[in-house]
Amino acid sequence: MRLFQAALEFPQRQAVVEGQQAYTYQQLWDASGAIAQTLLQDRQDLHEARIAFILDPSFHYVAVQWGIWRAGGIAVPLCVKHPYPSIQYVLEDTAAEALVFSASYSDLISPAFQDFPIRPIPIETIPTGISVQLPVPQENRRAMILYTSGTTGKPKGVVTTHQTIWSQVQSLISAWEWTNNDHILNVLPLHHVHGIINALTCPLAVGATVEFLPKFHEMALFDRFASGQINIFMAVPTIYFKLIAAFKEINPNQQIKLSQAMQSFRLMVSGSAALPISTLEQWREISGHTLLERYGMTEIGMAVSNPLHGERRPGCIGIPLPLVEVRLADDQDNPIFDGPGEIQVKGDTVFQEYWNKTKATEESFAKGWFKTGDVAVIENGYYRILGRNSVDIIKTGGYKVSALEIEEVLRQRADILDCAVVGIPDDEWGEVIGAGVVAANPNLDLDELTSWLKQRVPNYKVPRKYLVLTDLPRNVMGKVTKPDLLNLFL
Repeated sequence: MRLFQAALEFPQRQAVVEGQQAYTYQQLWDASGAIAQTLLQDRQDLHEARIAFILDPSFHYVAVQWGIWRAGGIAVPLCVKHPYPSIQYVLEDTAAEALVFSASYSDLISPAFQDFPIRPIPIETIPTGISVQLPVPQENRRAMILYTSGTTGKPKGVVTTHQTIWSQVQSLISAWEWTNNDHILNVLPLHHVHGIINALTCPLAVGATVEFLPKFHEMALFDRFASGQINIFMAVPTIYFKLIAAFKEINPNQQIKLSQAMQSFRLMVSGSAALPISTLEQWREISGHTLLERYGMTEIGMAVSNPLHGERRPGCIGIPLPLVEVRLADDQDNPIFDGPGEIQVKGDTVFQEYWNKTKATEESFAKGWFKTGDVAVIENGYYRILGRNSVDIIKTGGYKVSALEIEEVLRQRADILDCAVVGIPDDEWGEVIGAGVVAANPNLDLDELTSWLKQRVPNYKVPRKYLVLTDLPRNVMGKVTKPDLLNLFL
């Protein structure tokens, strides 16, 4: 496959840095081959069997991802911060054949081996060396399933092929001029397209270096910035917000040295959520960089970006990327050229399907154009997002969260008579989750409610603000009016 070409061309180049340990492309190739052999057992090809894996961002994460692909399987990365019910849903939905895991997650995922006929593969037990011929999967074969929440409230598996991933990578290599001299510090989650495609697969496709921190901490990240080895950084606005706060706490001499080091970076990118202009301006003052904002989704990879060279307009997501067609459309999916419209995308970078959801897949396209659900305008050639055409999708800290899914969980409690969830604007997180609840007891214990939710949904889906109400705001038809509920929080 074309994604592995750099590994064959630059075997002795540094591929992955993990703490104090560096690994070459040859080591990555050998480790991924051993993993592929373990997955295959006596078979010649996995034939798109789903292989789930839960590992920290690391050399082993990359080796497992590559090993799954080299064996002909579909990679299903699991979020390391999800509670077991979320993991259980993915394993059940994909009917995963095997689960690769590290010892640190053995307790979390151990129920899976009682719940499903799934093969456990501890990463520590995979032998080195390879003695079998591995398959060479066709580019049109399915390669990966990433889960994203939609307006139905149930997470949907977004299926991409090897060709899809290659097209997404080629688009960004062209637009952002990746080379094998680049060295990126990847602090992004690796169950999300931002971390997997933009900050991992792109650099590895050109023979560059990807570095992982053992644990995210602002000062550890600043230490790596100051080393002079890093030249590319990508993050969500929440991380930049935290870095700005941490920068203000260090002494002036350190600030000067750190700012000088960051000025030598080639590229700094912000994405996955709207970047507050105040954050952009403060980071520019600190680093000398105007953050490059871009726009993408799990279903489409990246579609629109401010330019690498040229004007980067605050508040705008930029212009269409190479290999991607973008248009605005009205409610009847007719293209419009003046005024706001829904962003629709077409091209080889667009996903193939929602896993086992034919109807949802069909409804998400209009004559070949993927309907993003985001509304934008074009101003002097640049796209500017106005918001979503659905109030039920909340963007918080780089995640896209379904309000309906949270509501469904809240309604499992007998002491909650009704509820509605909204996104509340927030400078640090983009939006924070707020829940209006109608409770049987007006003195509902909110701390206990939060603890209860944390056992059932990932932490980023837990509401940060609550309102206990006698009733939810409704229209004459009895439907909850979420804009009115949002106003109660403001």
